[in-house]
Parts: sequence; structure tokens; C-alpha cells
Amino acid sequence: MSDYLYIDGALMGKMAMGGAARLRANADEVNKLNVFPVPDGDTGDNMLMTIESGVAALAKVNSDNISEVMNIFSKGMLLGARGNSGVILSQFFAGIAKGFDGLEKATVEEVGQAFESGVKQAYTAVMKPTEGTILTVAREGVEKAVKCINESSTVYTFFDDLVKEMEASLKRTPEILPVLKEANVVDSGGAGLLYIIDGLNRVLNGEEVPEEAFSVVSSKASVVDTSSFGPDSEMTYGYCTELLVQLQNRKTNIDRFDVEELKAFLMGIGDSIVAFKTDSIVKIHVHTFKPDKVLAHCRKFGEFLTVKIENMSVQHTSQVEEDEEIIMKKYGIVAVCSGPGIENLYKEMGTDQVVQGGQTQNPSTNDFLDAFSKVHAEHIFAFPNNGNILLAAQQAAELYDKAIVHVIPSKNVGSGYVAISSADFSNPDPEAIVSEMMEAMSNVTAGYVSPSIRDAEIGGVHIENGDTIGVIEKEIVLSKKDRLEAASALVDMLMADEEKFMLTVFTGKDATAEEQAELSARISESQPSAEVYFVEGGQDIYPYIFVAE
Repeated sequence: MSDYLYIDGALMGKMAMGGAARLRANADEVNKLNVFPVPDGDTGDNMLMTIESGVAALAKVNSDNISEVMNIFSKGMLLGARGNSGVILSQFFAGIAKGFDGLEKATVEEVGQAFESGVKQAYTAVMKPTEGTILTVAREGVEKAVKCINESSTVYTFFDDLVKEMEASLKRTPEILPVLKEANVVDSGGAGLLYIIDGLNRVLNGEEVPEEAFSVVSSKASVVDTSSFGPDSEMTYGYCTELLVQLQNRKTNIDRFDVEELKAFLMGIGDSIVAFKTDSIVKIHVHTFKPDKVLAHCRKFGEFLTVKIENMSVQHTSQVEEDEEIIMKKYGIVAVCSGPGIENLYKEMGTDQVVQGGQTQNPSTNDFLDAFSKVHAEHIFAFPNNGNILLAAQQAAELYDKAIVHVIPSKNVGSGYVAISSADFSNPDPEAIVSEMMEAMSNVTAGYVSPSIRDAEIGGVHIENGDTIGVIEKEIVLSKKDRLEAASALVDMLMADEEKFMLTVFTGKDATAEEQAELSARISESQPSAEVYFVEGGQDIYPYIFVAE
């Protein structure tokens, strides 16, 4: 194979597809690289859905301009980012795209500089970067590959060096992060990144992109039920219209483009409006009876990258909104929930929009944006209820500009539940409400029990495959053969603090009525002075989630 002296957008697009395909083939293996031996690993799935959102954005692109291709690819990843690993991955490629800005094709030196830009942006995406993770694998791999560039280097040698050093860096992650060494695993996010970069390199070396890589969009397309709208139906709800518009220099001044003027136009012909600009791309969502006017207006300042127009009377639409004047309220709530019982509880407490998700099902940045757009409030309090969803929620909050979004760093459904129930929403000061919620969450200790899926020795706790382990916050504290014994022992540990007097038990879908009754009896006996409430949560994976206050 001849060495590449430069790389263009067409090749980079194929390489991106190869990276997604390589991760797709190994996503389950990445999922299994979970520090805890419980069936909630989802890093591989999150990273896969993130990069496939980028690949989907490339489906209609026919360009060999590397700047254009990488911008579209990175914007797709940005909106589809799921979980902390997915958000970091999207920021890594966003930085790479910035590094290629203005280039039609890139030399090996320019590729190295772009990847350095990617590492820098990935680190800035995390409040407190942790070494021994995907960040380390990206940084060390890029540093070594760039250092190896000399007068005889090519794009081929760069990616070859990059893969080799990322692989070496990944193997070192347990020596950097003790929790990985204790669990006898390498970092899952770093492993996912290595598979992606390896996939890029394989295509660069001439390997064909798997056929399924070209069908990412069609494989996820929803089936339209046309039975709800026939020849005699009346158009009642209008069209859900979504666009990604590439601003064009020949049509508008991109730097001075006014999104507020665009919103004013859209408000005149529709509602449920979301419009924001990222670099030279504008994302638009509007419910309107006149999608043709939206298209005609937007073509005055750019060209379409994607267009989606859906009849909201058709049953596959997720939510039909009545054609009435929208009244803005002071406060709104968006929360991530998993389990019908937990979802109902949150709605009863006043949650406006529930985002389906949790462990193994992390919602994307775009899922949060869609939820925010349906909450007509000046201030929105967002509860990710999972540490792995926090970055996606924060990324969406930064992108959303129709309201001020306050992301409350709730680590689980219990802490979010306590925060909402303790807040005084009659207070006109939103920051005071945030402080009140944070204070309430600081007094909460959460734990859960889960089945183990492998043997392990973590934190001095001996675990065998099939045991039930007990976790408080992020620490495994016990392992028992019997689930009831594990659950009751965990409760005793949670309530050992004399200041804890209230216990809420969220029961999972696998918790039988007989088992719940026995657990309740055991808790009453061991914690006679505690106020105990059982809530039918219906969540997956965890038969019991405990919240001690």
C-alpha cells in the first residue's frame, strides 16, 4: 500500500464509519469492562450510539473537504452524545474538527495538530479530569504519535503510532487508577476509544468498511403507522419540523447571524420552538402548519444538512400537543427516570417532563433538548439522577437558550426525589431553590443491591458470581449468597448513622410481594424507630434502591 501524504474528507468519512463499525463489533466487550461486577455496564453502548449519530449525520454528505466532513460528523456526535464517555468522545472529535477548520485536506503535521486540539477539548469537557481513563488514553496516544512525526512520516505512520500507543496506554490504566487494578479491568472508555481509532486505522490501511456501517440511519428508522391519518382525515396538530442548516457565507454573515431574529420568525408560524447556533450550524425544531415557509425562510441564509417533517396526528409521534397559546411559568422540572413507579412518583411531585433512561440506558444530549423544549418555563431544574448522565445534561443546558437550565447533580433517583420534595417552588429566587435542593441532597445516603456477574475482590469484599452485592454510593460494602440477607444488612449499614431516621425503599420489577413483605418485617425488627416507606419503582437491574435521610 502506498503511504498517504495527506488525508481528505472523503477518506476521513469512511474512516469514521470504520471506527463505528469496529466499536459496534466490540461494544459488548467494552460494556463488560465494568469496575463493579454488576450487569449495568453501558460504556460501549453509549460510545457506540454517540459515534453512530455522527455517522448518521454523514449519510447525506458528499464532500471531500475534511473541514466540512468533520464539522458535520462532530455536530452529529454532539447531539447524540450519551453518558459521560459519549460526551467526552463527542468533545474529542469536536476538538479534532476545530483543528481541521478551514482545510480541504490535511498533512500528517496538520492531522497531529488536530488530534492535539481534540485532546485539549476533551479535557475541558470534564470539571475534574481523572487520569487512568479515556482522557489518559487519548492524551498519551496523541502525544506519542505527534512526537514520532518527522520528515519521513505519513498519515499512515501517524495512525499506526497512535493505535500502538493508545493500546499501551490502555494497558497502563490499572496502574494509574487503583479501582481498575482492584477490579482487574482496564478503563472501559479508553477501550472504546481504542476500538474506534483502530477502526479508523484499518480503513486507512485498505480494509473495507462493513456494509452495516452504511445503514445506521435506516436501521434505526421508526415505522410509521399510517392508519391514524387517512384520505378523509383533517390536519389538526400540524407538523413537527426539524432542520440542521449549514449557514453559507454567500448568503449571510455567519459570525453576526442572529438566532433571535430566526426565533421571532418561527414564533409567527409555530410553537414548541428550539433554535440554536453552534459554529456555522443551526439546529431548528418547530411545530407548525406551514413547514414550507420554514424551509423557504431558512434557505435564505443556508442550505439543509438534514430535514425531518412529521405529521403530528400520526400515532408514532411521541407526544401530541394541543393547539393552544403557550403560557410561560416560572419554574419547570425535567428528570431522568427508569421504572413506571418511579416515573409516576416524579410526575406526582410536579415533574413536567420525564426522560426515559438510567443505568444501561443513558439519554443523549438531544433527548434533554427535546424535553427542555416541551417545558414552557423561565427556569428549568434538570435532574440526571445518575452520575453517568450528568455531562449530557450539562451539555444540553449549555446548548439550550429558551430558558435558564439549572442542572442539579443528582446521583440517583433517591437524591433527586429528596431534592424535589424538599424545595419551595414559591420562592422567587431560583438560586435559593438550587441551594435548598443541594442542602437536602447532602443529607441523603443511597445504596442498592444487585446481582454479581463475575467473581471479584473489591475493597476487601470477596464476591462470587451469582452473589448479591450491596453498594453504598460508589463503594461495594458487602456480598451475600441470599438477596434478602444482603438487602437487610445493607439497610443496617445505611441507618447506622444516628441522624438517619427516614428510609425510602424503591422496589424493582424483580422484587416479589412476598420478598418485600419479609424485607419490611426484617427492617421493622432491626430499625424499630425508623420511618420506612416502600415505593413500587419497577426499575431494572436493581431489585432494591434505598435512600436514607
